[in-house]
Amino acid sequence: DVDQKLVMAHVYGHADFFKNNLWFAHTNRQMLDEMANHATRISRYMDKYGYEEVEAFIDRCLSLENLIDIHQPSIRRLAARPQERQEDAHVADANSGRLRASGYMDSFINPPEYLAEMRQRAAAERQREKQFPVEPQKDVLLFLLEYAPLEPWQQDIVAIVREEALYFAPQRQTKIMNEGWASFWHSTIMTRHALSPDELIDYADHHSGTLATSPGRLNPYKLGIELLRDVEDRWNRGAFGPEYEACTSQAERARWDRKLGLGREKIFEVRRIYNDIGFIDEFLTRDFAEAQQLFSYRYNRRARRYEVESRDFDDIKRQLLTSLTNFGEPAILVQDANFQNRGELYLRHVWEEVDLRLDYAQDTLENVQALWQRPVHLETHITDRGLMQFSYDGKEHSQKLLVPQKV
Repeated sequence: DVDQKLVMAHVYGHADFFKNNLWFAHTNRQMLDEMANHATRISRYMDKYGYEEVEAFIDRCLSLENLIDIHQPSIRRLAARPQERQEDAHVADANSGRLRASGYMDSFINPPEYLAEMRQRAAAERQREKQFPVEPQKDVLLFLLEYAPLEPWQQDIVAIVREEALYFAPQRQTKIMNEGWASFWHSTIMTRHALSPDELIDYADHHSGTLATSPGRLNPYKLGIELLRDVEDRWNRGAFGPEYEACTSQAERARWDRKLGLGREKIFEVRRIYNDIGFIDEFLTRDFAEAQQLFSYRYNRRARRYEVESRDFDDIKRQLLTSLTNFGEPAILVQDANFQNRGELYLRHVWEEVDLRLDYAQDTLENVQALWQRPVHLETHITDRGLMQFSYDGKEHSQKLLVPQKV
């Protein structure tokens, strides 16, 4: 059956990608067993604490599963030991930034203005170290797991949700490449090896349906396979590097062929080390965008449809990369866990010219507050209003303007 052959060939491509792509290097290869263990533990909690209570808590955690640091498994962060920090503080207090100098040179080497500035810096550093956390934390779910006043079973569920979110993060980071790679190889296998003549029409119909596009929507299968084919073609022809980029003749670029034959080697290299952001940033070219008729779209609320906003290559690439950064979701940081010395949680939205949806923001505040069990605040920028603070104390929402929008 052609469908079974197509699925098998497609899955071969996925299996190769999962095994060899760098962004999957830290994933748990026994995750099926781990998830079965998760299900068993949650079932026990439901039996002990009640289905509805456990289910409601899981729902809250799932609404926060994107508030993680997707790079955390790949980064080893080293903090200074407490003793070292105490010794550094002692040295700073004793010397106040004073540089070594002979007695008669001291007033020149260490003028009063310099010493005052050094004392001010040391005081600011000590104040910073009193703040908790010392640095803003991107992994909100981990912070809640470690510091929110949760019951042991609740901590376990938060850990389960976070572990599974981190497991699936590389798949979200490589959606275009992964589907493109699988489509590339199912196309290659089917057309060169697996198809019989009477299956060709059915295969072509199903394959074209998979790669179909529509205005305002990105089809990762289509973009992935076409960009991989473009990379293979360019590296086969030698259509890359300073000499090619310096060529301004479209006719000459179209005829360009150094017969290098490096295309297959190059796409395997790409498969090994890139994620979607790097893939698009490195290999999406103006020629490719024009050949594929890529546009940036916006939704017209009056007409209730997507319309072409720009045909400019830089706009197209910028919009595509923006949609892939942090999966197109807002980046939220834990700024202060003892806001105004009241044990309240202060979150900050990293605003990049895209406003939060306030209905989603309020729901998120409610769910974070349910775990933190004290008032929670969120700082964000709202276009035409300015820097805002949204708060939820467990009973009602409030908001206030921190810095008005400059006219």
